[in-house]
Amino acid sequence: MRYMYLVKSACSGPPPQRLMEEIGKLAEREMKAGTVVDMGGLMPLAMGARVRLAGGKVDVIDGPFAEAKEVVGGYWLIQAASKEEAVEWAKRVPAAPGSKIEIRRVPEEDEVPQDSTVQR
Repeated sequence: MRYMYLVKSACSGPPPQRLMEEIGKLAEREMKAGTVVDMGGLMPLAMGARVRLAGGKVDVIDGPFAEAKEVVGGYWLIQAASKEEAVEWAKRVPAAPGSKIEIRRVPEEDEVPQDSTVQR
């Protein structure tokens, strides 16, 4: 099964060089092992945009976003046998202090989420 990690942080700037080196070492090792499918960082909020779709209307807001308390700074796409394994693996991901990792399972091509309470 594939799991997506969304790495969130209150820090809006680039991670320290030492942290980037730790992330790089883990990513290289785990890509060779087949655990990490893909991973990467994201550009700063100032370079982004938000598109809001509501009532047939489209609003576009260019970054940065003043109300952003947490920023998704990067992502990992991993292969794991279970959610529990994905959680254990996430504990090894180097991250800035206070960071959070949201773990979400990626459905296979033939799967449709069965939970009817899925929020849109």
